[in-house]
Amino acid sequence: MFDLFDDAPQPDVAWHPAWLTPEQATIMLARIVAETQWRQERIRTPGGWVDQPRLTAWLGEPDAVYIYSGIRNIPQPWTPAVAELRDAVDAVCGVRFNSVLLNRYRTGADSMGWHADHEPELGTEPVIASVSLGATRRFDLRHNATGIVRSFRLTSGSLLVMRGQTQTQWRHRVPKEPAVSGERVNLTFRVVMPDLRAK
Repeated sequence: MFDLFDDAPQPDVAWHPAWLTPEQATIMLARIVAETQWRQERIRTPGGWVDQPRLTAWLGEPDAVYIYSGIRNIPQPWTPAVAELRDAVDAVCGVRFNSVLLNRYRTGADSMGWHADHEPELGTEPVIASVSLGATRRFDLRHNATGIVRSFRLTSGSLLVMRGQTQTQWRHRVPKEPAVSGERVNLTFRVVMPDLRAK
């Protein structure tokens, strides 16, 4: 468990910076990039429709449909590499994850803005396990009430598990980092409960 913060607010996370060996992470990155059917979604902004600044894929069980940012994600079947990672993450977290969002950051120009994973179908205290492969990227968590920011350097093969009230009390992002030239794939495993989806 990661617990190096002071008495100020801190997210409920477990941090495993070397969960996979560098060799394991390199092999898994190549397999996932090759096996995945990547898409570039379009999202509505105040300036109109734009491409998301990253590639994505949604995998999981057939009923694990997930809606966020106006995008209805119908799960693709598990690929062999992602299924292997899922089983290993399940064992660490004690959770049976039924879905995963893959984000492919091609360079440091790709990013993800501030948001929280608090859709109804994730439940009130979701466990979200984030595996990083490839280039190291910064991951920020910002406390809603105080504005305090906690940052992690997500290295290749690392595992960060968010749980408890993290999605309720914090927002997170992957900011642009122009100096980063390598690509990174991030997998966020989660449990989607269709019965809880807002009608």
